[in-house]
Amino acid sequence: MDRPAIVLLSGGLDSTTVLAIAKEQGFTPYALSFRYGQRHSIELEAARRVAEAQGVARHVIADIDLRVFGGSALTADIEVPKYETLGDNQDTGVPITYVPARNTIFLSFALAFAETVGASDIFTGVTAVDYSGYPDCRPEYMDAFAAMANLATRAGVEGTSRITLHSPLIALSKAGIVQEGLRLGVDYSLTSSCYDPDDAGRACGRCDTCLLRLKGFAEAGATDPIQYQNA
Repeated sequence: MDRPAIVLLSGGLDSTTVLAIAKEQGFTPYALSFRYGQRHSIELEAARRVAEAQGVARHVIADIDLRVFGGSALTADIEVPKYETLGDNQDTGVPITYVPARNTIFLSFALAFAETVGASDIFTGVTAVDYSGYPDCRPEYMDAFAAMANLATRAGVEGTSRITLHSPLIALSKAGIVQEGLRLGVDYSLTSSCYDPDDAGRACGRCDTCLLRLKGFAEAGATDPIQYQNA
């Protein structure tokens, strides 16, 4: 029996792993990506490659312009912080790369997509272990959104189905995520995680997400197959 599921797909390491997990669990994935005014289109190109390689039922790229609000290094003319090591980042607050309410916006679109294709399951790649301190990546946030989703949909009100929000990586380290992806045969050379890649698509190797990714591969005893500017 067909089991459709919406998978939020950024083209990065985490969401690509989640897509493979959804497939392993027997779901038919519908991938959803966003052109939201981010600094570059490299991650969307990666999302297209991943969606094609993993054979999703449909890949939708939704357009939202979050640059009208700004407030983030990813959606405004604010420099992306760079570090030599993760330990060099002394900022213990929410980082400037946090995009205000981004996960709430993305999950709301996923909820709408789920209703139109008859899906009761939404997969997202949030993680609460090796992450940059974003408030919308915490387990309590995911639980709250799942509760809201079942109050906000026709299927939930009519009692015909309940939305389940899957966050299979939320308790995994980056190393654990890499190991899980490699077990599933994920081709990480197709992915892109960097906040500030160059025009050739090479990762900077010094932003938070690059350093976390490199840490994950190193601790997993594997080599990151993407290109870095300083390599």
